[in-house]
Amino acid sequence: MSLLLQFRAYSLPFRAPVRTAHGSWAVRTGVIVRLEDPATGHVGWGEASPVPGFGSETVEADAGLLRTLGAQPGEGDLARIPPGLPCLRRALATAIAALTTDSPPEVGAFLPVAALLPAGKEALATVPSKAEAGFRTFKWKVGVGAAGDEIALLDDLCARLPDGARLRLDANGAWDRRTAERWLERCAERPVEFVEQPAFARPAPGQASDPKVNDLLLGLAGDFPTPLALDESLAGDGDVERWLGAGWPGVFVVKPALHGDLETALTQLARVKAAVVFSSALETAVGMRSALRTAFAWQAAQTPEKPRALGFGVGPLFADDRFNGPAAAPFLYREDVERLNPEAVWNALS
Repeated sequence: MSLLLQFRAYSLPFRAPVRTAHGSWAVRTGVIVRLEDPATGHVGWGEASPVPGFGSETVEADAGLLRTLGAQPGEGDLARIPPGLPCLRRALATAIAALTTDSPPEVGAFLPVAALLPAGKEALATVPSKAEAGFRTFKWKVGVGAAGDEIALLDDLCARLPDGARLRLDANGAWDRRTAERWLERCAERPVEFVEQPAFARPAPGQASDPKVNDLLLGLAGDFPTPLALDESLAGDGDVERWLGAGWPGVFVVKPALHGDLETALTQLARVKAAVVFSSALETAVGMRSALRTAFAWQAAQTPEKPRALGFGVGPLFADDRFNGPAAAPFLYREDVERLNPEAVWNALS
């Protein structure tokens, strides 16, 4: 059976540049995919949104392969996307699944959300309004400025948190061993839920990961009481299995948009009851709807007593509100996810 394939690339400015250890990020690029089954008229949507710095494919590579597929690819053609294009594989898998699956929303289901704080001193001024809105989990981007300056801010930031709140630190792989040790020494006995990706390096050609960084992360996880989380280290298919095999004791941050074989990764994590946090890849409403559906499905299947807050407290992301997912709020309801309209995003790109 042939399907009707269309795609539209996008280049959208953020409402405000996103500052991380990788630099300032002002424009999001990606590809929206539309698949239609001519026999039923059903339409499925997907989004390929590679993240700079994670080492996956480029938007140009995704668009180039989609052009080669043509307007009426067979299902076999869609199933043979190269492993080196995981974001495109996820986009097409999502669209294909939507052609045959029409599950009703879980009305009333909701999950907590972490508030994203700006880097540097701006975080101090942001916490009170976020706390007043009801957030109790906060994520602070570190590794952006000088380590000494950021470490000096930690106690002031913790003092502004409401009672019972938790803070996540996200270094985006910026630290060396000594810097990571300084931070983790300071985090002890403070309300830090976990430190995300203290170190990272792109693997050399032919390697799945960097052995030195892997050893560093495992060593830090064993030497300090504050839990660590993997993010950039989980960018490729097989990474979850590799870290489970290494005995990773910490949290797995899963960005569904980046995993070509997401189903296998989640099955492996569920089997060992791993600590999982679902996170945004700063995608449009199309990719966010798919990622959040995955998060709600995981919650329904795993039913932890106290689910960890989603890493989706990022909106509104884009200057053009037509492309935004749900606005950042302390809780996200399944109804909010189902109200997201991929066709509206598609039409806005025409």
